[in-house]
Amino acid sequence: MGDNKVVLVTGCANGGIGYEYCKAFAERNCHVFASDISQRMHDMLDLSSNNIVTLELDVASDESVATAVNNIISNCGRIDILVNNAGIGSTGPLAELPLDTIRKAYEINTLGQLRLVQQVVPYMASRQSGSIVNVESVVGRVPTPWAGSYCASKAAVHAMSNTLRVKAIWWNYDWKLYKEFKEAIAERARASQGGKATDAKIFARHVVKKVLSPRPPKQIIFGHMTGLFAMLSWSPLWVRDHFFATRFNLKKKIRKNIRH
Repeated sequence: MGDNKVVLVTGCANGGIGYEYCKAFAERNCHVFASDISQRMHDMLDLSSNNIVTLELDVASDESVATAVNNIISNCGRIDILVNNAGIGSTGPLAELPLDTIRKAYEINTLGQLRLVQQVVPYMASRQSGSIVNVESVVGRVPTPWAGSYCASKAAVHAMSNTLRVKAIWWNYDWKLYKEFKEAIAERARASQGGKATDAKIFARHVVKKVLSPRPPKQIIFGHMTGLFAMLSWSPLWVRDHFFATRFNLKKKIRKNIRH
């Protein structure tokens, strides 16, 4: 591999930021391992190049993670940069959202990242060199309505990353209690993926530039609405509540004629 950085990126299916991370690292002459679950391997076919190798990796599986990491170490002798990008969405009212759905969000968004960290850190520690990029979300600091499970999973990533440093599927249900809010919940599911969202290419190249800089920042905060959420994080709770109540139509009252 010479002096080229060896980079492992998770969640790299075409159309996502992970896909653009891979291309951006490759443009900087890094040797990139682009990974995703088996069902999405076909979405990475056009990533294969001299600088990019695709491989199957399920962040929810101990065995899959260990196998992928060991294969990279066997072939390259090291992993210089891990980008924990794999994740899923999870929207719906917490009072009704099935616990299995919430567990899946944590399993992939939170434990999936930690699973990779635990596999990669021993190799980085032995070389006293390496960088880990955990993909968080502003909603992990300023939770939004209708996405409590996703926000909580990302809040856990935030806490986990801070701790580590000192030593990133939408669901459709027939809601019962929150049936009147169905459109608002769907709107929350789409909110982060709208036309005003930061272009994946721009976002990925900004992050890669920072990660590969001589002195990488402790945190990289960039993208559409990060300024707004920074302001909300410092605002009184009543301001935040009013903003989200207006944005996601929370002023409706729950109907009481519910039948079980």
